[in-house]
Amino acid sequence: MPRIVREAEVAWEGTVARGSGVVSAASSGAFALPVTIASRVGDPEGKTSPEELLAAAHATCFVTSLGSELARAGTPPERLDVHCLITMDEVEGVGHRIVSSTITARGVVPGADAASFAQAAEAADAGCPFSALIKASATVSIEATLEEGASR
Repeated sequence: MPRIVREAEVAWEGTVARGSGVVSAASSGAFALPVTIASRVGDPEGKTSPEELLAAAHATCFVTSLGSELARAGTPPERLDVHCLITMDEVEGVGHRIVSSTITARGVVPGADAASFAQAAEAADAGCPFSALIKASATVSIEATLEEGASR
């Protein structure tokens, strides 16, 4: 696989406390999202935060990794739904840090059973670069559930 490089940028106006910005996908142009410090520590009010963007990135990385693992096992998914919950907390003596990422994956996978789906989820976590990145300083937990109608 070739080296992958992507870019994002933020244009910010005003102070951190009262200002606001727009984070943009510079590589693809796929999004331009408003961001404020208030959206990071309080009610998002329609704006995003670095933690929400990390959750989106981890969920996307995991779902593609899981889909690849299932296809490699001969059971390509019909549907995968992945939710990621990023938690940032105060760490004594260090300050605020990302302390965990919790992935919840549900899938409709013809030909798979609960054990093979769980095994694919474990392999997906091991192969997901964002899981590896987060595990360098926080915990990652995975809950994988095969939905009804999956074994046809």
